[in-house]
Amino acid sequence: MNGSCNVGLVGVGLMGHGIGRNLLRHGHTLTFLDHPGNQPVDDLLDAGAISKPSAREVAEASEVVILCVTGTPQVESVLFEPNGVLEGLKPGSIVIDCSTAIPSSTVTIAERVAEREGRFLDAAMTRTPKEAEEGRLNLLVGAPDALFAEVRPLLESFAEHIVHGGPVGAGHKLKLLHNFVSLGFTAVLAEATAAARRAGIADDVFLEVLGNGGGGGVILERLRPFIANEDPSGFRFSLANTLKDVGYYNAMAEQLGASRDVAGAIERLYREANDAGHGDRLVPELIAILEKR
Repeated sequence: MNGSCNVGLVGVGLMGHGIGRNLLRHGHTLTFLDHPGNQPVDDLLDAGAISKPSAREVAEASEVVILCVTGTPQVESVLFEPNGVLEGLKPGSIVIDCSTAIPSSTVTIAERVAEREGRFLDAAMTRTPKEAEEGRLNLLVGAPDALFAEVRPLLESFAEHIVHGGPVGAGHKLKLLHNFVSLGFTAVLAEATAAARRAGIADDVFLEVLGNGGGGGVILERLRPFIANEDPSGFRFSLANTLKDVGYYNAMAEQLGASRDVAGAIERLYREANDAGHGDRLVPELIAILEKR
């Protein structure tokens, strides 16, 4: 898959838009599903992308179908419901699931795709919409060795770092582990910031101390604009999606029989914020929510 190919994309949201943009930039043909949840797509259409009204038609036009939707229920819906991807999937075609999903379901999904003579891999994403637009995503891939080698050139058109974690499901396992650590750090930092303000510590002093010590890192830099200037754009991820991802991690940990005492507390924190009606707010705004408790 070193040359251009016909790629279908389901989910032109905050992350999917950047994927589509970079696929076109690298000379691939792009067909995407018309959906109310898409970001504005005029630039994609102007660059030659084609919109289709059903996932079946997207699959019919494609050698590779990339799914960039919210989670397991949405993946199953777009694949298996009437007029879904599986109805239009051609033998030998490839389905790449870039969502965040429950790994045990991913294996089952792969089996159903194989029954239709298709091939499947999970390629979960990390980083933000900014890196998606720049073609600099991180991908965590679960796939047979030969399939990974085949699709890697295509993945490189929108990703900077690509890790092959193992067989199908490994990408989604790694994504849940990654997001638990990332969103766990976020919860700790949000609580600490709210406590620091109650203690009368100036925000700039707090940021300096953390940045020069054990609190430095990617999460601090994503939250820094909100702590300093109430700008949540450094971490464009909703609290609803945060709860989903931590919940998926806890489901996986429970299936594994792994310890999840800390994960349980973090899920409760995010659930309380969502139950209070804050699901549409961005992750950095958790600091303001905790301040008002």
